[in-house]
This record gives sequence, C-alpha cells and structure tokens, in this order.
Amino acid sequence: MIITTAGRTNQEMKEKAKKIAEYLEAEYMERNKKSVSTIQKQRQDDCIVVGKERLELFPLGESQPFFFHPNSAMFRIKRLLKGESDPFIQAAEIRKGSSVLDCTLGLASDSIAASLAVGIEGTVTGLEGNEYLAFLVGNGLRQWESGLEAMDCAMRRVQVKSTMSLPYLKNLPDDSYDIVYFDPMFEETILESDGIKALSRYAVYADLSEEIISQAKRVAREKVVLKDHFRSSRFEQYGFKVHRRKTSKFHFGVIET
Repeated sequence: MIITTAGRTNQEMKEKAKKIAEYLEAEYMERNKKSVSTIQKQRQDDCIVVGKERLELFPLGESQPFFFHPNSAMFRIKRLLKGESDPFIQAAEIRKGSSVLDCTLGLASDSIAASLAVGIEGTVTGLEGNEYLAFLVGNGLRQWESGLEAMDCAMRRVQVKSTMSLPYLKNLPDDSYDIVYFDPMFEETILESDGIKALSRYAVYADLSEEIISQAKRVAREKVVLKDHFRSSRFEQYGFKVHRRKTSKFHFGVIET
C-alpha cells in the first residue's frame, strides 16, 4: 500500500499522510504533481490518498476510488428517528443500553443503526478483518458529517477493531455482549453496488463454522443474530430461528442464549 496526499496539499496533510503510512506500515510517497495512476504504475500497488476532507482508496487498476460513505444507514437512521422500525433492530431486539458485537462490520450500516438504538448507555463494536478497510471505515465514522447530529453521534460511538472475528471471540469472557451479529452477505452487497465493486479484493470472506457459532453463543448474553439470503442453508445448519420477510431477499435468524 502507498500513502500519498491530494494534488493540492500542504505541510499538515503531508504530516498526516506520513503518520498514516507509519500506522499502516505502508510506503509514503510525495505527490509532486504526479497523477495517482502514475504513482501506481511506478510502484504497482494500491494507493490511499489523504485529502483535506476524506481518505480515498485507489485499488491498482481501478479508476474510481473508494471512500467512506454511510450509504443506506442514512435512510435507516431517518426512519428510526421518526419512530419507524428497522428489520435488524427489530430482529435483534436492540434497545437503549444494549451491547452489540458486529462480527462483519463491512461499511458499518448495521453498526450505525445499532449505535443509534443503544444510545449513549450502550456500546457497539465492529470487527473488520482487512486492516485497510478497518482504517478507512473507522476514520470515516469519526469524521463524516451527515448533517444529522444524532447520526453523527451514533457513528462516533462505534468502536472499530481490525481483527478476524473468531480469534476476537475466543479472547472474550463469557457473556461479554448482549448481542453477537453476523452478516456474511458482504460479498453480494459489494458486487451489487457499482461504487464499491473495487472493494471485493479487500473484503475478507470467512464463512461461518460450528466453532465460531459456538464461541458467539458463549459470548452473547441474549442472542446471536444472522442476516442471510432467504434460501441460505446456514439458518437450519446452525440452529437459527428464522424471522421470515416476504418481500425481502434476506431474512434474520436468531439463536436465544
């Protein structure tokens, strides 16, 4: 990974880029009026561009960068603020003060919605196996300005951990969280969205297993929740009670602990 600055830069941005390169153990390169594609051709590597407002990830060979955007979370938050229901919040029975572990953070839409629902009394922790995605999403959650104070506060409260879910679960004491959540549909979500197709090479596709479900049940005080395709065999395989949704491609499954 290469770290550089936006075309119009200053010393502050250069120092920020250098700190990010050090943190990610990546190579810092001066921009020197070169295009991102020129820099990538020289190094044959992906590139994170540090701008004044945001970070942009340019995968090698892709013309469009990825940058954090709360995506569908915005619509969900507006509905929740109006007092309307959200399928995930409803299925997981998330409430004020709940503690939630999102084992498949992705672009954090579910974690943002959960964070609003649990409020300042609760906690939401999101796990992301790829260190670059974890860094960009974590940075975006801290800095994105949505124009909705309640949503901005919810984003700031999400704690992002750069780790695979199984080792993280193994190191937790029993009953550490109220709810442990899995959404292994991240790959399909990426492929259906033109704006983030390039992220498919970064997403970590670790399938569920008996071991990880066993660990999740040990860690969850109340329930383990799975979001999956309505035809998925995982619900029956791991003993989830399915909350069927007639008009949706995906259902939620729940194991009460």
